[in-house]
Amino acid sequence: MLPAGHRLRASSDFAATFRGPRGARAGSTLIVVHANQADARAGQPPRVGFVVSKAVGNAVVRNRTKRRLRALMAARVAALPAGTDLVIRANPVAAQANSASLAAELDGLLARVSARLGADRS
Repeated sequence: MLPAGHRLRASSDFAATFRGPRGARAGSTLIVVHANQADARAGQPPRVGFVVSKAVGNAVVRNRTKRRLRALMAARVAALPAGTDLVIRANPVAAQANSASLAAELDGLLARVSARLGADRS
């Protein structure tokens, strides 16, 4: 479970992460990771939000997918730079993927997004 300070909750925060001027995005067939670093959030803990639409499946499948992604991110949130907001969007095939493949995709996408955010800061 993600600690309360690491959760992205407000719809305005989700919108800022999706459409932020210094945002980055990386995607695969399983998931898409959107990231943004705002100067106003400098020094604050990273926050993570999840989007799992009805296209993924019924409520049981969506909640299971979200729980799996949340557990994977709980182990990785400490490695994120301070002030970063992430939104992880699950594609429909993510519901059938095993945790190992989700973890591998997530690690790769987080590395790509972090590199893009780092390049924007330079």
